[in-house]
Amino acid sequence: MARRRHHIIPLFTTRATATVSVALVLFILGMAALIGIATRVVTDNIRENMGFVVLFNEDVTASDIDAVKKMFDKASGVSSTVYSSPDVVLERWQSMVGEDEDIVKLSGINPFVGELEVHVTSEYASSDSLDRMIAPLMLMPQVSEVKVHTELVDKVNATLRSVGLGLLIVAVALLIVSFVLIFNTVRLSVYARRFTIYTMKLVGATGSFIRRPFLVDNIVNGLVAGLIASIALALVVLYCRSLDLPVAEMFTLRTVLPVVGALLVTGVLICLIAALFAANRYLRLSYDEMFK
Repeated sequence: MARRRHHIIPLFTTRATATVSVALVLFILGMAALIGIATRVVTDNIRENMGFVVLFNEDVTASDIDAVKKMFDKASGVSSTVYSSPDVVLERWQSMVGEDEDIVKLSGINPFVGELEVHVTSEYASSDSLDRMIAPLMLMPQVSEVKVHTELVDKVNATLRSVGLGLLIVAVALLIVSFVLIFNTVRLSVYARRFTIYTMKLVGATGSFIRRPFLVDNIVNGLVAGLIASIALALVVLYCRSLDLPVAEMFTLRTVLPVVGALLVTGVLICLIAALFAANRYLRLSYDEMFK
């Protein structure tokens, strides 16, 4: 009786520890997923504010401006267009430099020309896409110049790719850690029951029959770990929303519920696959290998 108790307590403790450890890993994965979602939203906002500015000639007519604007309004990849007259551009420049520098008084004329600011969608926010969009403009006689900050676009895209790659590496590392935890837990559980397993094999029990209890136990462990991680993640989201943090506005039911569902599925899959590998490994062992 004492001997049986000696085996059960460590196994229960190990199983509980592994479940909590997997829950912690899933929680960190959930946080990484929410950070990735927030990053994606910010990325789309940044990219949709990218684009180029079309500078018209001084003798351009209103019909010419309207034709160019309508061309981009109908073009694919364009999110919005805003035309600024020379007077509006002058007011904008004056508000930036202050009233001390009145360029109209110094030169006697308004040196600015009309500008058409074109914003593109996030899918078109790259140097190649922008170059293809502005190529026809350079052939139009009513256009004097097109300003596009391709270096800034490339730097933003490179930074966003680095952030995405970093989150992916963290997620893969955490998945490996959780897999190893469950694998070792199941290995200890199978090893503690090796006498029973060998006896069952002698009386003709199939591998699937012996394997089933370990798989069911770890499916439950994965589901419990996913629930713990989901509850902790929901509490963090609620806390962020209670503080009125700007990032909390991105965490709505539409974004959080898929993450919660993914945590539950991931927890079950990780525990199931790890248990399957560990159980199969010991079922293939011979008598001497199992009891040495």
